[in-house]
Amino acid sequence: MSEKVMDKHGLKNEITDGIIWKQLLMFFFPIVVGTLFQQLYNTVDAVIVGRFVGKAALASVGGSAAVLTYQVVMFFTSLSNGAAVIISQFYGAKNTQKLHTALHTAAAFSIIASILITAAGCLATPALLSVMKTPEDIMADSVGYLRIYFLGITATLIYNMGSGIMRAVGDSKRPLYYLIVCCVLNIILDVVLVVYFNMGIKGAALATIISQAASALLVIRALMTSYDMLRLIPRDIRIDLPLLLAELRIGLPGGIQSSMYGLTNIIIQTSINQFGTDTAAAWAAYGKVDLIFWAVSGAFGISITTFAGQNYGAGKLDRVYKSVRVCLFMSLTLCGSILIGLLALARPLLSLFTSDSTVIGLGVYMMFNIVPSYAIFIFVEIFTGALRGIGDVMIPTLITLGGVCLVRLPWILFVTPIRRELFTILVSYPIAWAATALLLIPYYFYRKRKLNRRWKKNAA
Repeated sequence: MSEKVMDKHGLKNEITDGIIWKQLLMFFFPIVVGTLFQQLYNTVDAVIVGRFVGKAALASVGGSAAVLTYQVVMFFTSLSNGAAVIISQFYGAKNTQKLHTALHTAAAFSIIASILITAAGCLATPALLSVMKTPEDIMADSVGYLRIYFLGITATLIYNMGSGIMRAVGDSKRPLYYLIVCCVLNIILDVVLVVYFNMGIKGAALATIISQAASALLVIRALMTSYDMLRLIPRDIRIDLPLLLAELRIGLPGGIQSSMYGLTNIIIQTSINQFGTDTAAAWAAYGKVDLIFWAVSGAFGISITTFAGQNYGAGKLDRVYKSVRVCLFMSLTLCGSILIGLLALARPLLSLFTSDSTVIGLGVYMMFNIVPSYAIFIFVEIFTGALRGIGDVMIPTLITLGGVCLVRLPWILFVTPIRRELFTILVSYPIAWAATALLLIPYYFYRKRKLNRRWKKNAA
């Protein structure tokens, strides 16, 4: 939880009053470690099934199935970001009544959404995997893994919503502690179910959902007992339509954005699958190796959203802008170092997942052709997060969708069939990111100038 000290008015919120770089780091580290542990759920599954079951099982867990589960979770997480932003603004403004209503509306929405997603996921799994041209030798295992995962997805969605709300009020430590405990549980269950009970990837799926259920229960308990201004009361869980619409107004554009990213990833996974099981396994391993970058970059994005939201709610624009500058510098420094490390250690990192030399060679090729361009995405993450924190989501979403719909999708749909090479698929990522950044960065500074003029006019 963010450090708080007493002043003559009571509790002092260090996010709106403390030293920015220090508070950003204190807020960032629990998030990034927590994100890494959350990613470890699927990564441990991939390592264990890849080593103890085989490369076909690795392709099942980390290929089409991973793309679909990631898409569902990211869509819901983007929706829940709307609740987190609204809650962070009410918290910064110390509006206890609105804070209470927003929390219980978010909880009700999580329950309803999880029921719908579970039903749709279980029914649609075979058709989705077929459309993605999943190789026949991994189809049965992929269907089994996905159906078990969807049956337990309620816990995942509740954890993501709850932990997002906890971070929105400045508590980034508790979600981390819960994830550490549950990740250890996941590793133990993976070894027991996959290695000793020989349950294959179904055992890996069971280990994941049991562990995530434990983390969800811990988050619910914390929301019910650990905060003064924010307390979950089960009997008060209901939808407040105006607040739900406000949360969706902020969260839905991000959900659409993640859906478009997901659609392109599904199309890309479909193209990858057509190169065979070796390429699908290499893509699955590569998708786990780079998780440290996405964890760090995403943690900076969450941090700046919370800092921008609370300072905007408190009426402190200067701190919003300074937070963006400090966060961008930190992200460029740390993420840039990670990218260098990924390239230097590409082969040994991939060897954690498989001993197959062909799969490792393909994975190294993928990394060297995509990883350097991740530097572009750092700017997209920070500026999008800052704009989301002040409630500006529509234009950034349209810009991002432009990079996806007008650049990446046409490239995959029209250029890839003409030049059917792996490199043609890989280069679609940096091209789309560059197009997005070229539009998003100028928009941020335009929005900043416009906001300054409005606040100066109101002050006068």
